Amino acid sequence: MKAIVYRRYGSPDVLESAEIEKPTPGDDEVLIKVRAASLNPLDRHIMRGRPPFLRIVFGLRKPRIRPGRDVAGQVEAVGRNVTQFKPGDEVFGVCRGALAEYACSRESALVTKPNNVTFEQAASVGVASLTALQGLRDKGKIRPGQKVLINGAGGGVGTFAVQIAKSFGADVTAVCSTGKVEMVRSIGADRVIDYTQQDFTEDTQRYDLIFDLAATHSLPAYRRVLNPKATCVIAGGGTKVREILISAFEVLVLSRFVSQDFIMFVAKLSNADLTFIRDLMATGKVTPVIDGLYKLSEVPQAMRHLEEGHARGKIVITLQDER
Repeated sequence: MKAIVYRRYGSPDVLESAEIEKPTPGDDEVLIKVRAASLNPLDRHIMRGRPPFLRIVFGLRKPRIRPGRDVAGQVEAVGRNVTQFKPGDEVFGVCRGALAEYACSRESALVTKPNNVTFEQAASVGVASLTALQGLRDKGKIRPGQKVLINGAGGGVGTFAVQIAKSFGADVTAVCSTGKVEMVRSIGADRVIDYTQQDFTEDTQRYDLIFDLAATHSLPAYRRVLNPKATCVIAGGGTKVREILISAFEVLVLSRFVSQDFIMFVAKLSNADLTFIRDLMATGKVTPVIDGLYKLSEVPQAMRHLEEGHARGKIVITLQDER
């Protein structure tokens, strides 16, 4: 089968299309005929081996795993302990090595695809939607009527966050770049701030919850626009070691001396949460936003686009035409 592999850390040029052996599912696994997959910032970090501490997990000298996490497709075969799925079922979720014609995933990492959602849309859900849901609901304790600001609302996580926050009944202010303003408004934001024209931390508006996906301001700056006992949730903490360390230090210090809560977190895989997102999509409350479609052979170009940092929603790899 065809799959994207990398044999060393580096730029998108290290990504290669190769013929490899078709995987065999384990007892608790599902073999998926991949119809679509999508890219996440984690994919580029692993590809480049940065920040360096990622190499402790993914390989000191070269990546130990194939790229791609978010997947959607049809069940090809199931392990002997699998009870939820059968061959032919349409599923989506999270796996390793999704950028391939076939991939294996644990049964618990998949849910069935709604009929009103395409494979490309379903493939964009995984990591981004879990980050948005867990950041807003579990860490941010979002409630109806709250004023919520989402910084970085035009990206993969941000477009899910806007819609999920609205589904919880929040009043949503979205911060994004000029080219994404109309798109973000179209998915439900009550107010959209173009950060190239206005600094929201200098505004008079106060918020009950800030969901920060961009790491563009210091936490003391966020304090100026947070209500007393409000919460600021930081997902990711930036793309450089310096940004991550600064954010972590600020969270540690501020959380001890101020009334607001500052929280850094990384999303965890949850079948219940994937099911929750599936139901939101089935009822039309959440519609994945796709920036563009690329073929499997075009993954290096897709990764370059991801690295530019200007994608509107998710970047999706489709395998349907190649079959």
